[in-house]
Amino acid sequence: MAQADTDITVVLSEELDLVEPCMATRSNIGRVILQNLSETLTELDVRGDAGLMPRLAESWEDLGDGKWQFKLRQGVTFSDGSTFDAADVKHSFDRVFSDQITCESARYFADTELSFEVVDDNTINVTASPAQPVLPLLMSLVTMVPSETPMEFVRDPIGTGPYKLVEWTAGQQIVLERRDDYWGEAPAVTKATYVFRSEPAVRAGMVAAGEADIAPQITAEVADNRATDFSYLNSETVYLRIDGQDAPTDDIRVRKALNAAIDREAFIGTVLPDGTELAVAMVPPTTLGWNPDLTPPAYDPEMAKQLLAEAQADGVDTSLPIEIIARTENFPNVTEVAEALTQMLTEVGFNATLRMVEVAEHEQFYSKPYPESEGTRLVLAQHDNARGDPVFSMFFKYASEGTQSGVNDPKLDEMIASASAATGDERAALWSEVFAYVHDEVVADVLLFHMVGLSRVSERLDFTPTIATNAQLQLSEIGFK
Repeated sequence: MAQADTDITVVLSEELDLVEPCMATRSNIGRVILQNLSETLTELDVRGDAGLMPRLAESWEDLGDGKWQFKLRQGVTFSDGSTFDAADVKHSFDRVFSDQITCESARYFADTELSFEVVDDNTINVTASPAQPVLPLLMSLVTMVPSETPMEFVRDPIGTGPYKLVEWTAGQQIVLERRDDYWGEAPAVTKATYVFRSEPAVRAGMVAAGEADIAPQITAEVADNRATDFSYLNSETVYLRIDGQDAPTDDIRVRKALNAAIDREAFIGTVLPDGTELAVAMVPPTTLGWNPDLTPPAYDPEMAKQLLAEAQADGVDTSLPIEIIARTENFPNVTEVAEALTQMLTEVGFNATLRMVEVAEHEQFYSKPYPESEGTRLVLAQHDNARGDPVFSMFFKYASEGTQSGVNDPKLDEMIASASAATGDERAALWSEVFAYVHDEVVADVLLFHMVGLSRVSERLDFTPTIATNAQLQLSEIGFK
């Protein structure tokens, strides 16, 4: 390999359509830039039990009435040499919430209004209305940019992280180089080159041949080397988002029929690896408020047909087209999963078709405003929540104003607001009630799987994947043997 012993090559399944820091919560972007190029104020420890850790904020304090004070780390510079301070924090959030730019990370703040008071260069007060008890945890979602950053997507991101972007050749490769002037400990990796290959066997083969060092996503079929292949519980939930405002899915019998039509067990150990779990909520079982009483809908094609017949007898046009929209390379074997889902729906009488799209087009169907359709669309998607609290999922997935919600239910809106504002045991209990209401009463979507990740890692590296690996790959966590 024509590179230094401390240079690495990462082979990813998806290209990046953007290198914009405020989009770093989207997995294909976060894998490259989150905490490598762009850093957050706080960070959740997913390798140990340290909980919420300082990153660019050294400490924080609850001042009451929704106000928190953050003390910023001193001596931090951006990759352009400018000094990081409280004004940059304010601008980073102003930018995320600006109506001039559509930033992914804004959706996680639900209907919380934030206001910022710069106390001095190294101190900032953040007030949340309504009060947000997990505000420091929410700070782990927004990456910091210089206050000069324009209110538009950037192609040459400037960050405080241990690496800087030196090349982005769209569709070919991205190169990050280690900074000499990083505020923290110097990582072992000096340079990371990211390349993109859609075939899992090709990605695995590149690591085996020494052409790449890490393939974060491979399939069970090619994971045949115990020395290099790691299985790990990731934090992704795969589901079909139903738009409950569209016909025919505005009828609960049709939504129940969609769920009964799918043989979830048939996917596990075939197109999805053993260890994949059936989902009953949008978040993994490690999340606060997990409700152990919920069970996946039974596979019952006869019941699905009966529900459709009942709806049709009451005047529901069950012949309307239902188009499944799925994102290519979203997860291993996504095309096979989407094709099987379409077939199962067709077999019970749905007028179902499939369209596979690239990530940028998928986003148009995934987030509001949704495009018009003759019937309705089911968006096959994968949602990541590695942070342990439902607040990172439930508002934007299920509240009436949520950017990726197909639900309009005032009772559910109130339940989500109450759970978001609660603390301690009450918070867990209220979230548990929300999960049950979404699953049993609303039948909001077709929940499918909690996913297992498989990665191939070169034997020359000292690195073990974690629950966060699908959405970020911190180069500072990689060592050499």
